[in-house]
Amino acid sequence: MEHAPGTTSMRGSVQRAARLAAALLTAVLILLALPAPAHAHATLVSTDPAQGAVVEDAPDVVRLTFSEGVSLVPKGVRVFDAAGDEIASDATARGAELAVTLEEDPGAGTLVVVWRVVSEDGHPISGSLAFSIGAPSAEVLAPEVADDPATGPPWGLSIVTWLGYAALLLTTGLVAFVVLFLPDHHLADRARARLVRASRAGAVTAGLAWAIGVPLTAVYQVGDGLGALGDGATWASLDPLEYGVAAAVVGGVVLAVVLLGRGLVDRARRTVALVACGVAVGAPALTGHTRGVTPEVLAVGADVLHLLAGSTWLGGLVALVLVLPDLGGRRTLAAEVLARFSVVAAGVLVALVLTGALLAWRIAGSWGVLLETGYGRLLMVKVAVAAVAVAIACWNRFALVPRLQDASRRRERRAGAGLLGRTTAAEAGVLVAVLLVTGFLVDRSPEREPEVPGVATEPVVDTTRVGDIEVRATLAPPTTGPVTITVELLDADGQPTEGWSAPSLRLSDGAELDLGDLPATSRGPGIYSAPAVLPSGGEWRLQVSLPLSEFERPVTVLELPVP
Repeated sequence: MEHAPGTTSMRGSVQRAARLAAALLTAVLILLALPAPAHAHATLVSTDPAQGAVVEDAPDVVRLTFSEGVSLVPKGVRVFDAAGDEIASDATARGAELAVTLEEDPGAGTLVVVWRVVSEDGHPISGSLAFSIGAPSAEVLAPEVADDPATGPPWGLSIVTWLGYAALLLTTGLVAFVVLFLPDHHLADRARARLVRASRAGAVTAGLAWAIGVPLTAVYQVGDGLGALGDGATWASLDPLEYGVAAAVVGGVVLAVVLLGRGLVDRARRTVALVACGVAVGAPALTGHTRGVTPEVLAVGADVLHLLAGSTWLGGLVALVLVLPDLGGRRTLAAEVLARFSVVAAGVLVALVLTGALLAWRIAGSWGVLLETGYGRLLMVKVAVAAVAVAIACWNRFALVPRLQDASRRRERRAGAGLLGRTTAAEAGVLVAVLLVTGFLVDRSPEREPEVPGVATEPVVDTTRVGDIEVRATLAPPTTGPVTITVELLDADGQPTEGWSAPSLRLSDGAELDLGDLPATSRGPGIYSAPAVLPSGGEWRLQVSLPLSEFERPVTVLELPVP
């Protein structure tokens, strides 16, 4: 039986794919054996003063230390007093340390430092630090700041990111298909012209999406509206690498498509077009989650290979959908195109799966992240959808392609080409869905969401007895941060009563943290209240010393659990 050109070479493709798989698998095993990866987002490690601390004098500098380097954004750090009025301050970021200098004397009371910084992977994180000078304030008003807690990017940025990646991979993949897989034959001129038109549309879409993504990223990092783009500081705060990546993407796809449209008549022009595609599709690996993964060089390299494989796969699938209807009746030409692409497609699938698994593990770092975070669950959705695409790809490569190559009649070849075109279109559609999930993954954090204490509707209450007096302690609200502790003294009939003098109150967690004596204030007969700032949740112990006479001063302890 006659075999189409390239059929023989396909026999060796299995061996080449096996060697590539072995090499990639070895690299994956080496990287998986390395110590656990660094978190992809910075996290706050320590502060000086500590959260909830009470210091005698105002510190000259408030220091916050993170798990990795951070950078500032305009108006990202502000200091407020207990009344919600802003205290003049200046902030600097050097490496993993954020230093906040108080430029005026805040006086006694509680201070709140509200901060927003950008981690090495380009994602903003935010939080607040509360401590007191002299004594905690009786009441702390919430500062008037933006409500955006930097928990995720806006939908507009996620959509633009997805569109930019999809158009980038499609455009570069189409150019690579023309250079590597489409024969330089006059019978393929119409198919080539069709791919040139599609690549031009993809280049325009990719260029616009990546250009629009730059200001949207700046606004996202600053945490303000589009009006912030009128401030030069917003543009200056963006990492220069973000501008460089966008320029590489736009410049690369434009150059490659221009060369493609003018005709790839010699090897030098073909090489330049492929290099331009490689630069464009590999540039995004220099930003994002891989910046926070160790070892960074290998992680970036794996990401570049992952993007190149995805570009070759997506562009090749769309190109086949566009050219198979035209080449289906030309047995030799269609078979040659399929043979060339199938040889490479096996290695592409291996590279895509292994590098994707490697990057997922190095970024996530544990099974817990996959099961307990939004990033992990979205990643598992991506894996499931990708598995469907791989299954369709295997059916196409090992069932439909050989059937088309072995077809002897023109009618059979056209029917086979039509079926292969439809299944290839389905494969491309599923891959676009994979890219859709990826577009949203890019701007999501693999970190577990911080446990935000719920605002309970009921305060924490505990009671005990000292002689004939019932002591009732109430903590409200039962959360970390500023709280109020109220102590009531009741007689046997449940009526307010008094001891020989006012009780003394002391609060600790029973282990390492001791907030010291609380300044109790009388609120009425038998009722005393005191402010406190709880740095963390847990089982807090309120020690009440109640004078019953000049010489009798029994001490009791009440348990006040805070979520």
